[in-house]
Amino acid sequence: MGSPVVLLDIDGVLNPFKRPHRGYRRHRCSPNGVTFKLWLNSGHGRVLLELAETTGAELAWASYWCDEANVWVCPRIGLPELPFVPIPRYPGITEGGTRGAWKARHVASWAQRRPFVWFEDEPDVTDCVAAEPGVGDHLLVPVDPQVGLTGEHIERAAGWLRSLGG
Repeated sequence: MGSPVVLLDIDGVLNPFKRPHRGYRRHRCSPNGVTFKLWLNSGHGRVLLELAETTGAELAWASYWCDEANVWVCPRIGLPELPFVPIPRYPGITEGGTRGAWKARHVASWAQRRPFVWFEDEPDVTDCVAAEPGVGDHLLVPVDPQVGLTGEHIERAAGWLRSLGG
């Protein structure tokens, strides 16, 4: 089965769409040569590392940012370089789907039956990942993209990971 994984999305989860509340700082970044503003809370790194340490889980990126997350996000929130799900850019409407289905397909394949928690803001990803063949035990923690990741999300994930009994 393998150790559980905590999968992290960036836009809408660590980078809320609405101007964030206290604790966030704006950063300019240029992944793939396109410059834009990224709102990040440096406290998220500490909280996520603690979640992984206390539950025996591994942290990994599940975002279109892929390895760019290690360059632009990790150093700004205090995370080490993390493995990532290789999710190619969504090509638009495809056979079988939506953005959620597209991401879910890649996440399920990458996780290879390992249990996982996924912090994600795509509204249809819960149903999509459950429909993927061979997906392991998982908990999708829906995050409001206007607000981003909160302590309640972390607590929900921690409770589920502890219930695995690993």
